[in-house]
Amino acid sequence: MKKKLIVLGSGFGAFSCLKELNYNLYDVIIVSPRNHFLFTCLLPSTTVGTIEFRSIIEPIRNIKKAKYIQALCKDIDELNNRIFCEDTDTKKEFTIEYDLLIISVGETTNTYNIEGVDKYAFFLREVADARKIRIKVIDCFENASLPNITDEERKSYLRFVVCGGGPTGVEFAAELHDFIEEDVRRKYPGLDQYIEVILIEAGETLLNSFDKKLSEYTMKIFKRQKISVKTNSNITKVTQSEIFVSDGNNFNYGLLVWAAGNTGIPLIKDSRLPKNKRSKIIIDHFLRVIGQENIFALGDCAEIPDEPFPVTAQTAQRQGKYIGKSLNKISKGSPLKPFKYKDLGMLAYIGSNKALANTNQYKGSGFVTWLFWRSVYITKLVSLKNKVLVLFDWFKTFVFGRDVSNF
Repeated sequence: MKKKLIVLGSGFGAFSCLKELNYNLYDVIIVSPRNHFLFTCLLPSTTVGTIEFRSIIEPIRNIKKAKYIQALCKDIDELNNRIFCEDTDTKKEFTIEYDLLIISVGETTNTYNIEGVDKYAFFLREVADARKIRIKVIDCFENASLPNITDEERKSYLRFVVCGGGPTGVEFAAELHDFIEEDVRRKYPGLDQYIEVILIEAGETLLNSFDKKLSEYTMKIFKRQKISVKTNSNITKVTQSEIFVSDGNNFNYGLLVWAAGNTGIPLIKDSRLPKNKRSKIIIDHFLRVIGQENIFALGDCAEIPDEPFPVTAQTAQRQGKYIGKSLNKISKGSPLKPFKYKDLGMLAYIGSNKALANTNQYKGSGFVTWLFWRSVYITKLVSLKNKVLVLFDWFKTFVFGRDVSNF
C-alpha cells in the first residue's frame, strides 16, 4: 500500500519536489491556498505591464497524478501525524492524516510593526499584490492628469516610494523607471517634471548580497536614472498620505511598495516543531525536521543551524529537487546522501536594459548581462507555455509599449 505524502505549499521548493517524485510510490496530496506555481523572479515586471500576470504562473492541477486541495494549513499535529486545515473560501475546517509531510510554506513580508505599513503599503509577493500595484500606478498617473489640481498635488500623486534595497525593491524601481521613460512620456505628456521615485534602504548600500562593485554600479545607474536612493534610513510611520523617515523628513506620496524583509508565517511561528530565534524550522543535513523522521522542511521557512543557505528561489528549488529524489530512494530502501548546496549566483535587473550577474564564474553588468539575465529566466520558466508567453510579452512591449488600461 502506498504511503500518503502531504506537500504544504506551491512555491519553488514544493513544485521542484513534485516534479521529481515517483507517483507510483506515493499518494500525493498538495495543500496550498494558492492553486498555481508563481515564477516570482519576474513578478516586478508584471507591476507595470512589461509582462502579463498569467505568463508567469503554472496551475498546480496540471500535475495530474497528485491531488490538490485549496486550503490553508492552520496547525500541524506531529504526534498524531495529521494537519488541521481551513478552506480559503468557505472557511470550513477539516483534518488530513499523513505518513510523510513536506513543509514548503515560505515566509511573509515583515512590517516590523511600523505604524500604518499593514494598512497603506503595497507588498509584492503574489500575483494579486502585483495587480494591486499595477492598478495603483495607473491611478496615480490618471489622478495627476486631472484638471484644476495644484502642482503640489501632482507631485504627491507621482511620488513613488520603495522601501527595501534588496532584489525585489531594486527590480520594481527599475521596472517603474522603464515605464516612465518608455511609456509615460508618450502616453501622459507633461507629467515628467512632477515624477519622483524614492528608494529607501536601512543599510549602507543596495543589494548587499551582491559584490560590492555591483552594488556601487547600481547606485550610480540609479543616480543617472534620477531615482533618489536614501541609505541608512528607515520609515518610522505611514499614514494615508504621508511617510515619515528616521532622518526627520516627511513627505506626501502616491504609492508605497514595501519590500523590506521577511518573517515567519503564523503556521510556523505557532508550531510546536523546533525553531530558531527567526522562526525558522530547524532541520538536519537531510532536510528532516529535528526529532521528526517523517517530516521534511525546506526553503525560506527552514534552516540548518550550522549551514544557513541564502534565502532565494534557487535554494528552495534545489532543496525541493533533493527531497523529491530522496523520497524515491527511501521508498526503495536506498541510502541517502546529505544535501549539498552549490551557489549558482544571483541576477538582478536595474533598468534601462541593464542587469547584474553575481556568480562564481562571472561578475558583470550592463546590456550584455541583461541579455544573459533574460536568457537565464526564459530557461528557468517551468513550462513551454510560460516560455512562449513571456517571450511574446517582451516582444509586444518592445513594439507597442505597455498597456495602461485599468480594469
